[in-house]
Amino acid sequence: MSEPEIVVLADPEACAATAAERIAASLIEAADLRGTAHWVTTGGSTPGAIYRRLAVSPLRDEIPWQRVQLWWGDDRFVPFDHPLSNVAIAEADLLDMAATSGTSGTGASGVDVLVGRSPGAPIPAENVHPFPIPQAIGEGQGPEWAAERYVEILRAAGPPTDGGWPVFDLVLLGIGPDGHLLSVFPGSEAFDRDDIAMGIPAPTHVEPHVPRVTLNPRVLEKARRLLVVSHGASKAAVLADILGSEPDVRRLPAQLARREGAAWILDEAAAAQLAK
Repeated sequence: MSEPEIVVLADPEACAATAAERIAASLIEAADLRGTAHWVTTGGSTPGAIYRRLAVSPLRDEIPWQRVQLWWGDDRFVPFDHPLSNVAIAEADLLDMAATSGTSGTGASGVDVLVGRSPGAPIPAENVHPFPIPQAIGEGQGPEWAAERYVEILRAAGPPTDGGWPVFDLVLLGIGPDGHLLSVFPGSEAFDRDDIAMGIPAPTHVEPHVPRVTLNPRVLEKARRLLVVSHGASKAAVLADILGSEPDVRRLPAQLARREGAAWILDEAAAAQLAK
């Protein structure tokens, strides 16, 4: 197995700053080379601090947001304004879509002239592609329906494909306490499916116990760059297992990101049990 780059930094703040800089560099490079940058983001505890750095100068002003297409790797089957939604954290810390789409009452620019605040990264609303979970809920449909609609959106507006699989420029990932990534848990049925996206039943062994929608883990094999960010002592043991044991992705799905073209950004606490 080709090994990824491992970057160990002092604390979560340093990890977030470095991750934001790398995301910016990847988006700029992709837009320059291919005209459009297709970025898959994540949820959970990983992206908030990263988003806040991307949404302000200097990175906010360097990234060609008009040419960025934003996708999600997975989400919980809840409304977008639910605390468990992966979209909610992006809306709060990166996008402020109500302002930039002109639906907040502040106008399409969304700039608060009293405090001089711009509400987030100026990515066009039509370039933001969450799983259509609210639509599914509103129509009485389930996670599988939302996944099927997402595949249609990908086919219409997604990146180029390789063998039918979308080739994203960058995928941001966090790691679960059981070694999962996306919503692909140990022993997941996702490994045996050919769907680009799929519904996942609520896990019983980790919280939150809610159904999910996820991209197929095979998209990680095609992605040009993977960026994994993890911090905290609670992740030390599982990270040592993921990065140090013999590959077995069904046992530890996060090993799918243990590949060339991937970078793992860890703080010292999370990296404490890695082999020296």
